Amino acid sequence: MSSPWLSKAGVQLRNQIDEWFPDRDRHSDGVLGDARHALKPSDHNPDASSKPPNVIRAFDCDADLSKQKGLSVYLADQIRQCAKSDPRIAYIIHMGKIASPKKRWAWRKYSGLNSHTHHIHISFSPSGDLDGKPFNIPLIGGKI
Repeated sequence: MSSPWLSKAGVQLRNQIDEWFPDRDRHSDGVLGDARHALKPSDHNPDASSKPPNVIRAFDCDADLSKQKGLSVYLADQIRQCAKSDPRIAYIIHMGKIASPKKRWAWRKYSGLNSHTHHIHISFSPSGDLDGKPFNIPLIGGKI
């Protein structure tokens, strides 16, 4: 059985964030879900049916990107803007809000147990499993 692995889109986004914020806090970063995640459907759980198997389609990025407070809100919003034209991103959760294609990528209240104030949760679609091209996000090197 193959080991769990983060989708190539997830690796690419994480690498872009790391390149632009090399000293960021990584305390709340996460990929592989814990025992609590394993009890329910979660993009942090490996997908045994993926080809190749065991892809993880979520990445949590710590909200403390730099000494400048609130920067994670801007990054989450730029990821949301990018997602409108990049099908590799499935949804984003941050600061008690979620954005997805369900409401044309408009932010709306998130009703889950974790309001994601300490990290940005980014979930990826299966189209990102093997697609690691750079994301066009201005705050992390993309073009406006």
